[in-house]
Amino acid sequence: MKNCLLALLLAPILLTGCESTKNAVTMPESTAGMKPNTNGLLNRHWQLVMLEGQPVKMVAGQERDAYFMLTDSSRVVGYGGCNNLNGSYELNEQQMRLRFTNVLTTLRACPGPENERGFLDALNQADNYTLQGDTLMLNVGRRAPLAVFHAVYK
Repeated sequence: MKNCLLALLLAPILLTGCESTKNAVTMPESTAGMKPNTNGLLNRHWQLVMLEGQPVKMVAGQERDAYFMLTDSSRVVGYGGCNNLNGSYELNEQQMRLRFTNVLTTLRACPGPENERGFLDALNQADNYTLQGDTLMLNVGRRAPLAVFHAVYK
């Protein structure tokens, strides 16, 4: 019963994001006007470059690279290769802990980007991170990185 109620409440939110975005690439409204941050994790455009140890490349028909951005208001926004994503995060920089919660995506059907599911799985599984300059690694436990990102300055 709770699952049905949750699905009914989320359906309008998910359906409003299903429009095609074939026009010019723009940053999400929630990140407009933010200055690039040259230290830390917040307000940086983190572009996915490796997933489960394999390099990530754009595929034919993909509009732009997969990325995410952590906002000052504990929100995560991004793009998985086909669908826009947003949700929340919990960050503890002293312990290098990062957890993503309530990450939702639009429901566009796109040919190609097989990496989107892996990208979303990495966000959902990650519980800590490693930051080395402009390279961010999302990890679970002490295993090899789930995903590797590079900061992109636009």
